[in-house]
Amino acid sequence: MPAVQTRHYRLPELASTGFEILQPFRGVLDPVEWESLQYLDWKSGGDTNFAVLASALGEDDPRGFWEHGRPDKDAVWTANAALAPTLREWVTSIGARFGRVRIIKLWPSTDVATVVSRHLHQDDNNRLNPEGEGWVVRAWLNLTHDPDSYMILREDRDDPASEHRVPLPYGAQFVVDTERLWHAAFHTGPRPRYAMIASLESGPALQSWMHERQASRLVRQAAPADEVEADPRGSASA
Repeated sequence: MPAVQTRHYRLPELASTGFEILQPFRGVLDPVEWESLQYLDWKSGGDTNFAVLASALGEDDPRGFWEHGRPDKDAVWTANAALAPTLREWVTSIGARFGRVRIIKLWPSTDVATVVSRHLHQDDNNRLNPEGEGWVVRAWLNLTHDPDSYMILREDRDDPASEHRVPLPYGAQFVVDTERLWHAAFHTGPRPRYAMIASLESGPALQSWMHERQASRLVRQAAPADEVEADPRGSASA
């Protein structure tokens, strides 16, 4: 967690573990909506490409909003969003203020140890976020069916005992305080994994949306400490 507890509103649902798994998405997802988008060669958490659906100025720009002197809120839709109406509706239906919205295209991982040592990272969601407003967290919607892949979440980067694993089947939905938790996805392949990631402001709208989709926290427990050895020299992606 941040060294100093700031005066932002935080969701009580995330207080214990920093994440919440929701019920799977019940609608229909058309691969055309993400396969037809313009992707950028932008690396974060592995061998990744990103299609930008919403950015600070509505441009095809994956950078943080602070590059424009703004917090990660009140994003502008890009040209990509017009090609993905279902995905855009998923974001707007939440009702919360949103910032960056992107589709991640993740190529298969080499092994879990590499993901842990090289790709676990924390996000910088709340730079320039005015105190007194809602803490920015991130929500995921998994677009492809990757049941053997999972998101690794750790409270302590170098402590496997603090790890949880979130499975990534088709339609998986979950919310993570990614500025608190170290995270990265282990993807088995053989095809790329696609998922939508949206920055969202903590508040009544997001809380209500999550409450309506609450599910049992069905996560795999952390691997034994001797199964995964993190390389302390590994760097975290931004």
